[in-house]
Amino acid sequence: MNSVSVQDLLRDPLGLLNRVEAGEHVIVVRDNSPIAEIRPVTLRVMDLRPYGLAAGTFIVPEDFDAPLPEGTLRDFEGQ
Repeated sequence: MNSVSVQDLLRDPLGLLNRVEAGEHVIVVRDNSPIAEIRPVTLRVMDLRPYGLAAGTFIVPEDFDAPLPEGTLRDFEGQ
């Protein structure tokens, strides 16, 4: 991990970002005290979830699409 001063960061921000993009971790220091870390973003590749992964763990009730009770409707509508 390398360190750069705030002045170096302001002098050549694109050069610093190119270093980070290449995989380098950089610590930004002011008066020899670290104030920030700049590092590359790691993108996680999400695998597709298999179809039917939770099959049988949830059963849709028969009245799933039935109207809600009046009290519940009033609560949702703020009445």
